[in-house]
Amino acid sequence: MDYQFSDRLKDLGGNAIREIFKLLSDPRMISFAGGFPTKSILPARIIKDINDELMTSDEAQNILQYGETEGYLPLRKTICSYVQRYGLKDVELENTLIVSGGQQTIDLMCKAFLNKGDVMLVENPTYLAALHILKTYEAQAVGVDAEDDGLITEDLERKIIEYKPKMLYLVPTFSNPTGRTVSVEKRKEIARITSKYGVMVLEDDPYSELRYEGERVPSLKSVSQGDNVVFTASFSKTIAPGLRTGFAIGAPDVIRKLTIGKQATDVHTSSLSQAIVNRYLQKGLMDKRLPEIIPLYKQKKDVMMDAIRRYMPQEFVCTDAQGGLFIWGKLDKKGADTQAMFADVCRASKVAYVSGEAFFAAGQPKNYLRLNFSNATLEQLDNGINSLAQAFKHELAKLN
Repeated sequence: MDYQFSDRLKDLGGNAIREIFKLLSDPRMISFAGGFPTKSILPARIIKDINDELMTSDEAQNILQYGETEGYLPLRKTICSYVQRYGLKDVELENTLIVSGGQQTIDLMCKAFLNKGDVMLVENPTYLAALHILKTYEAQAVGVDAEDDGLITEDLERKIIEYKPKMLYLVPTFSNPTGRTVSVEKRKEIARITSKYGVMVLEDDPYSELRYEGERVPSLKSVSQGDNVVFTASFSKTIAPGLRTGFAIGAPDVIRKLTIGKQATDVHTSSLSQAIVNRYLQKGLMDKRLPEIIPLYKQKKDVMMDAIRRYMPQEFVCTDAQGGLFIWGKLDKKGADTQAMFADVCRASKVAYVSGEAFFAAGQPKNYLRLNFSNATLEQLDNGINSLAQAFKHELAKLN
């Protein structure tokens, strides 16, 4: 049959990371690709015990029934106080929406604010799923240049004036993929500029809880004086991604519109998942378990960085972020193309990475790549980087 797919999807390819997962059926393959939490620290026993408590409580049948689109009321009440850790104060129920992972907030914001042909500004490079979602709404991504402490605010204002964007999407703390953190001074300036021009901001914060060194930075929304910033975070990296539970905080009018958009998507986030997360937070388990998770991730990051210093070719340059799950690198040699060499490197090294091209809005440089350290064992981190380094050296030698 000749399927007549919609214009918004007919030419849309799959998410680059999801396509890589097809390679991981080889048991010898080491993945530095997706941002998976370490499997051994996923709290299976804790969640089982919480689930048993919930399913033997008076709330069990209500939890298993249809729920409000806005979210499970006890969790929304908990979130109102929980978000103080992000510097967000005086948050009321009308400011909160429970979502099926932070990525759903990106989708709902695009659905609510973007028409075909509209512009969304993004940090260049940015989270590739945000670019993928944007394409499904037939909107245009324009990259804003950035440096070590975040967006270049002069370029941000210049592109707002030039492109008249509806929205700015930003991961300001331990950005995916670069690991950069926007400074407090720049957060204030970004908030000022976007408020001045009436540009909506989606602040995506999956990683700030995973800080390995340095001082915590207040959220961009907490330093904003306007109502144009929506803050979203999820529990995928801190509890378990399979729960698909996160939240969005914004002005009541915006939250109402996102709620309408969510009604047409999934009715509501799993009530059982929401109840599990609520009980987890109410028991104080977040602050108990983070001190157990963070040292493990820091150790893994340090092992990968040490292996990079020992094995990688001198042409390889990379970041060393204070938190998050990724190392962002490039092969600093003319003609280097991490996407073109991916198949050969992957076969030779038995290591998967994500080429950097997919993270750029336009005019993509070809020589970048993202490495994840959280999903591999310490032995795999060392052996994998060694193997990857040898494959890169072989490919780079071809460019001489």
